[in-house]
Amino acid sequence: MANLPDHLLWTLLFVLLLSLSRTSSSRTSPSTSALFDVLDFGADPTGAADSTQAFRDAWTSACGRGDFFATVAVRSGRYLLRPVRFRGPCKSRHVSVRLGGATLVAPPDYRVLGGSSSWLNFDGVSNTSVHGGVLDAKGPSLWACKDSGRDCPDGATTLSFTNSNNIRIKDLTSMDSQMFHISINRCRNVRIQGVRVKADGNSPNTDGIHVQLSTNVLILHSDIATGDDCISIGPGTQNLRVQRIRCGPGHGISIGSLARSENEPGVQNIIVRNTTFQGTQNGLRIKSWARPSNGFVRGVHFIDARMINAQNPIIIDQNYCPYGSRTCPNQESSVKISDVLYRDIQGTSASPIAVRFDCSTKNPCTGIRMRNVYLTCLDDEVTRSACANANGEALGTVRPRSCLFENS
Repeated sequence: MANLPDHLLWTLLFVLLLSLSRTSSSRTSPSTSALFDVLDFGADPTGAADSTQAFRDAWTSACGRGDFFATVAVRSGRYLLRPVRFRGPCKSRHVSVRLGGATLVAPPDYRVLGGSSSWLNFDGVSNTSVHGGVLDAKGPSLWACKDSGRDCPDGATTLSFTNSNNIRIKDLTSMDSQMFHISINRCRNVRIQGVRVKADGNSPNTDGIHVQLSTNVLILHSDIATGDDCISIGPGTQNLRVQRIRCGPGHGISIGSLARSENEPGVQNIIVRNTTFQGTQNGLRIKSWARPSNGFVRGVHFIDARMINAQNPIIIDQNYCPYGSRTCPNQESSVKISDVLYRDIQGTSASPIAVRFDCSTKNPCTGIRMRNVYLTCLDDEVTRSACANANGEALGTVRPRSCLFENS
């Protein structure tokens, strides 16, 4: 094993962790399990009355149960919830929140959630899972406020996990989030599977799944339709695997934005495999602000992607400056981008420039590899590549023709 590449080593580690998780779950017996039904704590399944305190009390009881496997059970119905934080650490060995056929609904006044950073926040928990259910954050009213130019709150992330370990999110639907749908921040060993994200293609800042400062994260078999990045990968993300994702509408899968601050941890060991992008603004993107930074991106594998009318199927943008030169005056990105593989990428581009590598003159992209890339344009235009300060190589069939500078 000592001679295996790093990405294979941490993939094997994932498999071992998941195996141990299944084994421990199979040993659970009724004598060590406890059930906490939110109805017993006064929750209203009709959605007419506020159930926030009932959910908080059910969590507190399950979390403090001692050496038990505890379940917070939510029966079918609609439950009105204000912002709520589920705090750890817990005494219970594992806490499972089972939403089943339930829908959690935000208050109709967007300001109730809008002033909070999160709607449902799990903080400092371990061995915790959320299964099933629908989260309806009622975001359109806040989006309309932002479109109008009025003074509006930023909005809340629908579901967030912070400072947490051994997390499972499965078969969950998040719709119309005010901001990000799911956020993973400062966490380790996270598995997200079977998630559905639904939001209008014009909804602002509604990233489907955001990961930052986290290690050993799996995102699998999910369908994401939103107004911003389907999956955004922030600073300090390591050992992330994304597989079997459908994205559209949305801004694609993005590493970044990076270089928001000068002292910023890097991104490394990322595998994105078997993805579909339909009608998206971007496909596979790496972006950094044109600012000084200690950050880096390395060890990224984009493999087996299908593009269906994606505007920018493959793009590296190190001159990102969305608010004009006042935010990055006469500056360049110092983020070092290296060892990035694009393999088996096929489909159609909505623009003639299907591959764009706009890298920094101060820190050119290095080790960019393209293998078996075949992108055509829907309107029969010839697709092209555009490169600036990008070094690497092209192998196999590559269309559009590579513009990478190949080192001798």
